[in-house]
Parts: sequence; structure tokens; C-alpha cells
Amino acid sequence: MKYIDAFNHFFPKPLWDKMQNSEGTVRDIGQRMRGIPAIYDLEERFRVMDRFNDYTQILSLGMPPIESLGNPTETEELARLGNNGMAELVANHPDRFAGFIASLPMNSPNAAREAERAFTDLGANGLQIHTNVNGRALDNDEFFAVFEMAEKHGKPVLLHPSRGANMPDYIDEDKSKYEIWWTFGWPYETSAAMARLVFSGMMDRLPNLKVLAHHLGAMVPYFEGRVGPGMDQLGKRTTDEDLSLVLKSLKKRPLDYFKDFYADTAVFGSRAATLCGLEFYGEDKVLFASDSPFDPERGPGYIRDTIKVLESIEMSTETREKISYRNAQEFFGLKKD
Repeated sequence: MKYIDAFNHFFPKPLWDKMQNSEGTVRDIGQRMRGIPAIYDLEERFRVMDRFNDYTQILSLGMPPIESLGNPTETEELARLGNNGMAELVANHPDRFAGFIASLPMNSPNAAREAERAFTDLGANGLQIHTNVNGRALDNDEFFAVFEMAEKHGKPVLLHPSRGANMPDYIDEDKSKYEIWWTFGWPYETSAAMARLVFSGMMDRLPNLKVLAHHLGAMVPYFEGRVGPGMDQLGKRTTDEDLSLVLKSLKKRPLDYFKDFYADTAVFGSRAATLCGLEFYGEDKVLFASDSPFDPERGPGYIRDTIKVLESIEMSTETREKISYRNAQEFFGLKKD
């Protein structure tokens, strides 16, 4: 079976070198990532990929968000380095990399301009946007132009969760313990961002915008009852404002908007989660993805385990092809077989 990996991470050499030679947070992150060679070493990346037949990747940068790494001038430079480097990798290795997802300096007023440059000059296949911009919600008016630019060019937005230990689990603490910020915080972050896009009316304002929620739609499929009948009663649990007006302003039922999102199979080899996500989103809106190279083996583990899970699920050949590569071809505007 052919596989196009829709969500995995890599740092192109120009950006990686910049990270190693910078000061402060940028350099610290580069140093931490040194323990995962497949995220910056191209030859190691190829060795990982060579373990799988007929397998290509859509590249995107690894964490953290570009906008968290400096002031707008600094992050604009980092975004340019990353996007130029990604475009070069795709151009030089089309048999390995089917495309790339651009990253943006979302703390800069020029973020939408960088998105347009990535689309028109570099051939980017979409945008990676994190679930908050340095703690600010994505439905803030200042970020609308970025989503508008994606819709204008017919390119998707891929939501990647972002949350750190500095966001405590309880109000009487100053940090999250036991990496709860990642295990449970990241799925919550993605789900909250999805809800903000829905209830702010952005999905109505940009009806042709395609948005993929990383990790099989986060919490949404598993809370279908709350997202469905629960959100149909929006406002019944609130006394200080009339949220029923929000429901009246939307063109569809909340659940229908959540089903409009796309999702990927990057759930770290969980069969139960995969079955749930497939049932919720359907065969046309789920794309194969691994989140490589952040598995315990630093590269091949999540690819192998995700393929194994998909192969264990009974489905038609047509459905299997959609999930494995055909949905990615359609979603990213790739050349079809």
C-alpha cells in the first residue's frame, strides 16, 4: 500500500544551523532536539523512511511555534529560513517529500504576507498554525487574515497543539505536573481551538476553508455526545451572558461544524482511538500521519505502529487507499495517480 504521511516534523538545515548559533530559547530548543537526529539529519531521515515501502512525507516544522522564539523581526527571519528550506527539500527530493506545510511568524503583522509568499513563490501545500499564538486565541481579529489567505489560495490549515508546563492544572499551583500539560493538555488545546473557530463564526465567514485537527481531532470524536446534544443546549449552563444568541448566529448545528474538520491518524498506535476517529470523521476526512520522529525509537516507531493499526482494521480497498494516500492527494492538491 502507498502511504503519504500528512503530519510529521523536520528542521531544514538553514533553520537548524540558525538555531544552533542563536542565543537564548532558540538555541536551547536546538540543543534539546539534538537527541532526535531524524528531525534535522537528512541522511538519518532517509534511513528511517527506507524501512517502509512506497512511503513519502508532507514536511512541517517541529515544535515550538515560530512566534514563541523572538520578536516579530526575529520570527519573520526564522519563518523564511524554514519555508525556503522546506521548499528546497521538496524540490531536491520529490521521491521522498510530496510537499510541505509552511510555518508563520504569527506574532508579526506580516504573517499573512509570509503565507502568501509560501503559496505563490514556494509552492507550499498548506499552513501549520498552533492552537494559540503565545497564549492568544486563534479567533482574534488580527489572525483572521491568515485564515483568509489560506482559503483564498485553496490551501488547508493544519492545527498543531501548543501548551507548556507553565499552564497549571489547578489554580493554586504555578505549573503543570507530571507532563499533564502534554498528555491531556494538548488534546484539550486542539479541541478548544476548534471550538473557537466554530463559535466565533469563522467557519461561516470562510466556508471553503479546510482545517485539519492533529491527532485525530483531539478530544472531539470521544466527546461526540457533549459536542452534539450537549452543545445544542449552549447557554443553559451560563447565567452571566446569553449564549443562545451564538447558536442563533450560526448557520448549522455545532456538531456539523466539528464534522467539517479533517483529522489524521497520528494517535501513537492506538487502535481504539483510530476506530473512534474513523467512525466520527468518516473515510473521506481522515489522512494517514505518524507524528514521526517523536516516538521512543526516534523515527520509525509511530510510522510502523500506525500502519499496523490501519492494517488490522477491516475496510474496503477503496477506503484503505483513501486514508493511506488519496485523501492526502486531494487535501494538499498533489498530483494524483
